[in-house]
Amino acid sequence: MVTAKVQPIQPRRRLLQDSLGRPLRDLRLSVIDRCNFRCPYCMPREKFHDQYRFLKSSERLDFTELLRLTRLFVQLGVVKLRVTGGEPLLRAGLADLIGDLTSLPGIEDVALTTNGVLLAQHAAELRAAGLQRVTVSLDSLDPGVFAQMAGGFGSVQDVLEGIAAARRAGLSPIKLNTVVQRGINDHQVLDMVGHFRATDVTVRFIEYMDVGNRNDWNRERVVPSQQLLERIRARWPLTALEPAYRGEVARRYAFDDGGGEVGFISSVTQPFCGNCSRARLSSDGRFYTCLFAAEGTDLRAPLRGGASDVELLELIRAVWERRADRYSELRDNLRARGVQHVEMNYVGG
Repeated sequence: MVTAKVQPIQPRRRLLQDSLGRPLRDLRLSVIDRCNFRCPYCMPREKFHDQYRFLKSSERLDFTELLRLTRLFVQLGVVKLRVTGGEPLLRAGLADLIGDLTSLPGIEDVALTTNGVLLAQHAAELRAAGLQRVTVSLDSLDPGVFAQMAGGFGSVQDVLEGIAAARRAGLSPIKLNTVVQRGINDHQVLDMVGHFRATDVTVRFIEYMDVGNRNDWNRERVVPSQQLLERIRARWPLTALEPAYRGEVARRYAFDDGGGEVGFISSVTQPFCGNCSRARLSSDGRFYTCLFAAEGTDLRAPLRGGASDVELLELIRAVWERRADRYSELRDNLRARGVQHVEMNYVGG
């Protein structure tokens, strides 16, 4: 287990808020920018090809550095961590980092987002290290559609085996993220719900978003969550649930017959910027205040240059206090101006 040598930190001060009054509560830690899928909506194969230059290991933060920065974010209000990628299970020794993150005082929840292909190999050790929850990406149960949406890598069976291993290990409840695109997998929504209903796996349907700059996003391929809700409700009656906490991104509905829940993440048609409390740290140490940000603040250079914890704290604090991101609320205007985004494989979803 990694043990970071850190300097004493001043006690937590007043609640940190951005320029719109939003607190800093959630931190997404990207541990690697590589992925073993080539999903067209995230990392299209023709653009992330065999010669594409990913980060070198020396360019990525090591676990000691990641842990040190995470401690500082906790001092500023973070209580929830999500480990992401790329595909985080490609990062060697990830369970060691998970063990240290789950031991941090003040952290209430640590989760992992994965495509699930390697999960069967790692679920038990991740749970033993203290991981509490896992979110698995699965866009279709149909092998042909799955292959299309994963860029020809992995298989449905691999992912299902990963989910089964996670359930056996106690990584539950499991959330399943399904990106819905019109004309590709929208006709399989009821199949997905029916397969996982009445289990401890909650399906969450995500509207197709314009992440990054390489996925040729087209609004016509967006299926509004409201349409999916009506389709599902016609088959299985649903009742809306209250948010579990401020800033919850998914709108949740319970099946009236006790068959669990289904969720919808509707960044395009029902933006939730007003309650966003999420920060993102890329694997090379850049601090992003929005999934759709164009630029991040370099924390690796001062970290490796000898900056003290107090200096790093003040840098993070200043960035968050200036934060004014509202991309999903201003999407059409910003797209018309040609605003660029960081790639999602670089900062996690």
